[in-house]
Amino acid sequence: MKQLRTLILVVICLATLPAHSQTDNDTYTVVVSLDGFRWDYTQFYDTPFFDYMASIGVESALIPSFPSKTFPNHYTLATGLYPDHHGIVSNSFYDATTGERFSLGNPKTKSNGRYYGGEPIWNTVQKNGQRAAVYYWPGSDVKVQDMSPWHYHEYDEKPQLTFNERVDGIIEMLSLPAAERPRLVMAYFEQPDANGHRFGPQSKHTRDAVMKMDRLMQTLYQRLIALPIGPRINFIVVSDHGMTPITEERLINISAMLPRHWVKAIEGNIPANIYPAEGFTDSICGVLENVAHIRFWRKADIPARLHYGTNDRIGEIVVIPDVGWEIDTYLEERGSHGFDPDFNDMHALFRAVGPGFRHVTLPHFRNVCLYPLLCHLLGMEPAPNDGSLDDIREMLAR
Repeated sequence: MKQLRTLILVVICLATLPAHSQTDNDTYTVVVSLDGFRWDYTQFYDTPFFDYMASIGVESALIPSFPSKTFPNHYTLATGLYPDHHGIVSNSFYDATTGERFSLGNPKTKSNGRYYGGEPIWNTVQKNGQRAAVYYWPGSDVKVQDMSPWHYHEYDEKPQLTFNERVDGIIEMLSLPAAERPRLVMAYFEQPDANGHRFGPQSKHTRDAVMKMDRLMQTLYQRLIALPIGPRINFIVVSDHGMTPITEERLINISAMLPRHWVKAIEGNIPANIYPAEGFTDSICGVLENVAHIRFWRKADIPARLHYGTNDRIGEIVVIPDVGWEIDTYLEERGSHGFDPDFNDMHALFRAVGPGFRHVTLPHFRNVCLYPLLCHLLGMEPAPNDGSLDDIREMLAR
């Protein structure tokens, strides 16, 4: 039945392709991120459009960077740098240089460009004399290198654009006259992450969110290919991380185990960055050695494969709970992420269609490769990054 629905969708989408011929060599790229869209949701739930994308374009998945959290990974997708290198080392962290606590709930730090290293793709585009339009992508409302996207929205603005209004905005941007039209459009959607956290990845509510986003992306795609420039649009759907179940019985309250004067700060839950008071690192490690269901490392001993541990904003001790466990004082969620990227539940959706892509199914690949991929599609020289186009060259049409 699912294969029949996919076949019907193929016919519908092909029937709506406009009979326009390409008039120049410009291509356009649209990148959409669906927060928390686990790579195998398309196997659990009915997703005819994502199945359609796989049937004509690239089917794969992204391996997130450590930690597999929203803000670090969205900024990694934008810059091609690991969090250790671009500086957003978690959703919250302590900055020893300033004594400030960076958090998504603190506009003073979240909007301070000094925390954001590297060159986001929207800056690369504009340094090449082109325009970029961005809808709520984490970091896009912050001036980095003293630059902002040509068109962007403050994430904290009220009211936010609805999901449908974001789709309308993308179409509006690509309907502008050629001289004004952005070459790159990026958009962020908060689902299915919100439902995955609240209800767990295998709940009815998360299923409904996944299916809703599948239908919304189908609508967006059909509107894109109906544009006069439709045949020249590369359409990419990604996510930042996956999701795994969490239960109240699997809660570890590390802060209760450590005397307050031993610790300057503890930031995060998966993982927890511990910033010891001077002289108490060994004492803290001694306590942690007897705690079940965790791994911990001194900063210098973090495994090289995690690409984490050189940045000053990372704690002197990093604690990662076992999969399905969380470091916290109380639990309000049924699903979470942040775990070791080697764990498949953390892997994220990747689909791509358009003139820049072949029809191919590829192994999961590092999310730092998205930035050089976008530069290739746009014909621009990438800034220094940790990705490699060679890792994913098989997906490219040329």
